[in-house]
Order: sequence, then structure tokens, then C-alpha cells
Amino acid sequence: MIAHDIVIRPVITEKSMLGAVNKVYTFEVAKSANKIEIAKACEEVFGVKVAKVNTVSMRGKFRRQGRNNGGYSKSWKKAIVKLTEDSKPIEFFEGMM
Repeated sequence: MIAHDIVIRPVITEKSMLGAVNKVYTFEVAKSANKIEIAKACEEVFGVKVAKVNTVSMRGKFRRQGRNNGGYSKSWKKAIVKLTEDSKPIEFFEGMM
């Protein structure tokens, strides 16, 4: 897998934006990617140094469609990436704060 296939999109929530101040960023990643692949992909895509990666498998939520129909949203994997102290911040998140 190439780096852009591993890091799918940033997760923009209040909690994730509070972490961006301390160089902690949250991304949706490929379900099959492990922590080492995620760290290498972030370093390649954003040009930063990764100190630590935590991952969480997010379960799909039950969603209703009308009165009797229901289904589940897709399951996905979330990665919380912490950068080193000497690393530069990710520019995408800097424009949002």
C-alpha cells in the first residue's frame, strides 16, 4: 500500500483539535494498516517525525432508514499520531485553528 492509501482523511472534532495544540493529530486510516505502516505513511505524506501511534477500531453504529429499515454504518480505524518535540506541525491543522 502507498502512503495515501493508508492515511484516508483527518478526523475533525473538538477533541482532536484540542490535541493539535500539543502536536497530537487524529486520522482515519486503512483497517489493515498497522502502527508502523501508519507512522511511515504520516512521515512521508506530511514530512514530520512521528513519536507514537495509538490505534482504535471504531465499530459501525446502528442507523435507521425510515420506520422499519435499519442498518449499520461502516466500521473504520482511527489513528492518534503524536509527533516529536522537534518536529514541525502539520500545516493542514494549523489553518483550522
